Amino acid sequence: MMRIKFDTHTHTIASTHAYSTFTENATFAAKIGMDGFAVTDHGPAMPDAPHDWHFRNLKNLPRLMFGQKILVGAEVNILDIKGNIDLDEDILKRLDVVNVSIHEPAYKDTDKDDHTEAYEAIVTNPLTDIICHSGSPKFKYDYEYIIKLAKKHNKLIEINNHTFFVRRSNVENCRRIAEICKKTGTGIVVSSDAHFSMDIGNYDLALGMLEEIDFPEELIMNTTYEKFKDFMENERGKKMGAWVLQAQI
Repeated sequence: MMRIKFDTHTHTIASTHAYSTFTENATFAAKIGMDGFAVTDHGPAMPDAPHDWHFRNLKNLPRLMFGQKILVGAEVNILDIKGNIDLDEDILKRLDVVNVSIHEPAYKDTDKDDHTEAYEAIVTNPLTDIICHSGSPKFKYDYEYIIKLAKKHNKLIEINNHTFFVRRSNVENCRRIAEICKKTGTGIVVSSDAHFSMDIGNYDLALGMLEEIDFPEELIMNTTYEKFKDFMENERGKKMGAWVLQAQI
């Protein structure tokens, strides 16, 4: 099984249904030989989320800790069918990684049958980076259209290992999404969506599914920190780790 050494989707106790601190996450990631991880707590529309000051203050986190390369970000929420999200533009511009998800408590248009319009707005928004755990049967969209559009706009599609535990009704659609990414040559990331430090770097079920469909490793953009950094800087036009105050630890 291939190794994914940079985790693009992790949570801390700032998202109050997660259970580990930033330091605990970094300690465990170092213990298992990761390159690093992105800290991406929930945007403020979620009931468990930190205040937006949390995201304004991420510049205080170290970017190298116990040998781990740290990127700062958020898992922002799609709020409605128009693709509005819950962090201001001035914050989003500073973040290394902007993950975007539909979470039912934060999304007001749950009565819609098709959510393609929402995802189209996200994919064409220059401030977003990764479409996360989008396989929910409640929020279906035109996978072919959005995934092709993601490739055009240099956005990544997430295959989320946590889904295999907590969103099992999504797994069939996640497989379909991965198959379309393979067919269209659209880049993906494989993430843990860790809510506890010892889940960082755990992608076994997601990778098992990708192996079953013979998904090409060259389309997985977070196998190493350097590969992810190169994609984000060269294709997304972002400078990784630019927003920092503290010294390295």
